[in-house]
Amino acid sequence: QRVFFPGIHYVGNLQEGSFSRFLLDQLTEGQLDWVKLPDAFDAVVLGGPGGSRTFRLQAGEEEYFQGLKEQFPGEEKAIEEYQQLMKRLHSGPVLLVILKMVPRVVAWLLCHSGLLPWLSPFCSLAARSVKEVVGALTPNPQLQAVLSYLFPTYGVIPSQASISMHSILVNHFLQGAWYPKGGSGEIAFHTIPVIRRAGGSVLGKAPVQEILMDAQGRACGVSVRKGGEVVNIYAPIVISDAGIFNTYQQLLPARARLLPEIQAQLSMVTHGPGGFTVFVGLRGSREELGLEATNYFMYPGEDLDAMVSRYLASPREEAAKNIPLLFVTCPSAKDPTWEMRHPGKSTLSVVTFAKYEWFEEWEDTEVHRRGEDYEELKQSFVGAIMQEVFKLYPGIEDKVEYLSGGTPLTNRHYLGSPRGEFYGTDHSMARLQAKAMATIRAQTPVPNLYLTGQDLCLGGFTGALQGALICASAVLKRNLYLDAERLKSRLGGTGDKKRN
Repeated sequence: QRVFFPGIHYVGNLQEGSFSRFLLDQLTEGQLDWVKLPDAFDAVVLGGPGGSRTFRLQAGEEEYFQGLKEQFPGEEKAIEEYQQLMKRLHSGPVLLVILKMVPRVVAWLLCHSGLLPWLSPFCSLAARSVKEVVGALTPNPQLQAVLSYLFPTYGVIPSQASISMHSILVNHFLQGAWYPKGGSGEIAFHTIPVIRRAGGSVLGKAPVQEILMDAQGRACGVSVRKGGEVVNIYAPIVISDAGIFNTYQQLLPARARLLPEIQAQLSMVTHGPGGFTVFVGLRGSREELGLEATNYFMYPGEDLDAMVSRYLASPREEAAKNIPLLFVTCPSAKDPTWEMRHPGKSTLSVVTFAKYEWFEEWEDTEVHRRGEDYEELKQSFVGAIMQEVFKLYPGIEDKVEYLSGGTPLTNRHYLGSPRGEFYGTDHSMARLQAKAMATIRAQTPVPNLYLTGQDLCLGGFTGALQGALICASAVLKRNLYLDAERLKSRLGGTGDKKRN
């Protein structure tokens, strides 16, 4: 049996004593362990006419930027200015949370007073792109690329991405990166018992068909499909982690979908980019194959923006020849328990973007039964991707035992993402505008219905965790951030694993 953990590649800000680490210890009763990745947690491979060059990102705020200076001699001033900019923007996510949690009238006044850009660099810089800011710092195309390399982790190309959004990810990983010991399945494994002991239930293979509403227009439960039967489950509160598009356009009854407030929120968001993943099963251990726990961002050139734009403008028949980026990660190398559980085996996951439209022709077909044309198109991507992976890890070429590709349609089937997106709604500049941040909040226009997860706050594991805190605060009508900080302080501020 081949085991893959595609959901969590790495998570930042989990050093002992951090707020995120404390929260996760509370949610899992301290039973979930996190393994720190190597100090060089990310590497950027830039191709070009003269061959490829690899740049490594180091854990630690000073080490991160000092490492850049050593790899780019003569660019110290630009790197220092970039470091200062990241420091100025460091507290930006706090504002995002505040705008979603304060009373609507206060949020409205903050948005329309004109004060926010004066009070917060995060707001004043939200409309400036990564490409513009980085281009103003240095003319060096390789340094520009390395300073922009993280954009695939939120899915927006540098010319369209807000520098404020980019700063969240840069700051998130400054102290390094962590991986759940035993794989990402351990997160659910250690969280479900906590839910059950609190009186909750976790149902598998029971997809929600509709959000139920009473005669007064309030959410009052959900209908789920269990086998061939539809079962209604009634509840005083309904919380949706299905994403804003699924929640508003698919799960709500027709009479609620057309509410002006819901349409207004939908007009503020667009679908994020679709993703393509290759899962590789290998014969041989990490040591035998030369695999690393470091994540590799591979680009065939230095102009990241132009390459991705050209790729996304390609017809589907040509797209596989123009793949502009690969994120190559080795889950089995990150997990110290892997070799004990799966001796002599290893896994790789490779991720890139892919337009839903390239595969849309087969959206009404069943998984594993999409036909030869679909498989041929999918394999064109898999083949092109693997040729680049073999350049990174030449020792694996004759060790592949399992190879499978996942298209945006695969993501839609397994993740429920409407257009095969990885990160929910698009993280473009529009999403970072104060009005959008304040408008899309946990409370929905439907009484008793709440949003949580990636679309409420930001994409990724930590973004979804913040969405959960914001949502729970709204439901309980109390600030759980303050509660958590008080509890953390009472336990000594060290993130004591014992759950209170």
